[in-house]
Amino acid sequence: MAQLPTLAISHLGCEKNRVDTEHMLGLLVQAGYGVDSDEALADYVIVNTCSFIQSAREESVRTLVELAEAHKKIVITGCMAQHFQEELLTELPEAVALVGTGDYHKIVEVMQRAEAGERVKEVSANPTYIADETVPRYRTTTEGVAYLRIAEGCDYGCAFCIIPHLRGKQRSRSIESIVAEAEQLAAEGVQELILISQITTNYGLDLYGKPKLAELLRALGQVNVPWIRMHYAYPTGLTPEVIAAIQETDNVLPYLDLPLQHSHPEILRAMNRPWQGQVNDRIIEQLKAALPEAVLRTTFIVGFPGETEAHFEHLCQFVSRHEFDHVGVFTFSAEEGTAAYTLPNPVPQDVMEVRRDRIMALQQPISLRHNQAQVGKVINVLIEQENPSTGQYIGRSEHFSADVDGVVYINPPGDGSTPASVRLGTMTLVEITDADPYDLYGHLATANTLLRTTSAPIPSVLKP
Repeated sequence: MAQLPTLAISHLGCEKNRVDTEHMLGLLVQAGYGVDSDEALADYVIVNTCSFIQSAREESVRTLVELAEAHKKIVITGCMAQHFQEELLTELPEAVALVGTGDYHKIVEVMQRAEAGERVKEVSANPTYIADETVPRYRTTTEGVAYLRIAEGCDYGCAFCIIPHLRGKQRSRSIESIVAEAEQLAAEGVQELILISQITTNYGLDLYGKPKLAELLRALGQVNVPWIRMHYAYPTGLTPEVIAAIQETDNVLPYLDLPLQHSHPEILRAMNRPWQGQVNDRIIEQLKAALPEAVLRTTFIVGFPGETEAHFEHLCQFVSRHEFDHVGVFTFSAEEGTAAYTLPNPVPQDVMEVRRDRIMALQQPISLRHNQAQVGKVINVLIEQENPSTGQYIGRSEHFSADVDGVVYINPPGDGSTPASVRLGTMTLVEITDADPYDLYGHLATANTLLRTTSAPIPSVLKP
């Protein structure tokens, strides 16, 4: 039997793209392909591309060009393959195959066809596929965390967003399928599941006729995993039922990632999000009242066509008023195929960048205050990295989500004692001693630390 070629995968883009990468890896390994982390040693390099905004496309193009210049045989997958099919095949003769966002499950067949000499184009015009718990998966995240995709695609038509064109209409997995995969991941030792889709609060609408996020959260509450975190929770979908499920389900973190994009009603109407301008303030206040311990993260777009200084000032006041824990800011990127692409009154790039920097400058002291409020506390931290030469660990608290928020830098115990056994991918208690606007700093807690800082029972692992 002929030996199968070795493959390397270069992953770009969001966590939804990461899950696609993990399924491709799982399928390829199951089929007997060797996977090498060194692209130089691989026979083929699969590049899972991103095409969400201009900067993401530029990163994808740089990666592809570098591989082409190294004379590697390239398989292009993901959003850019979906977006620029003919252009990629024309411009990159090194591309032996092109695989769309709804076709990644065909990767083994694609490789077989490419090996036989065919130049493969496997791109469904309207993506409909979504992997379930039966599809092999090779995780690429740190040991303790996994992304759990509950739906794919989007039915909204936000003027700036090309995702519906790239990933198709919303299609939700069943609650039973999601819980089954959650159980598998928990059995692998995963400590944190991050629920992802384009609009998590719309989960189930296509499958059940109405959103079923509350029911899903309660079902996942039965899975033996300490943390369940949600990304992309649209504020209007945070109904009383969903809030109650968060309140009453012990392992669901009160961490809400709210992709608000802007605050001014006129800009939100231009973004084709008219409903949001009337409810932003009210919903945020309701969330804070119902979930006083909630961590609120959001993202904004500055420089949307027609954004005036008055609109931007409204956004600045909104950020100052609500004091979010974490804020991300993007400058507007005009995407061909979206409604915003042809809008008049574009904002100059230099003005957009000044506005982005001003929002981040407004947010920094807010984030610093919130982080400083953790100083003196003993908190649970999921350990993700270790520096053996210094004894320092790096992890995350429940206040920080993977890849988008800060981290906790952890030194050995401050009292010189020998710490309890700490392993990557597990939770440990940390006393926080310092903070900056992004990160926390502390040391491993001991029994003496706990006696000094809390009246809570001492965990058995820390008892003398």
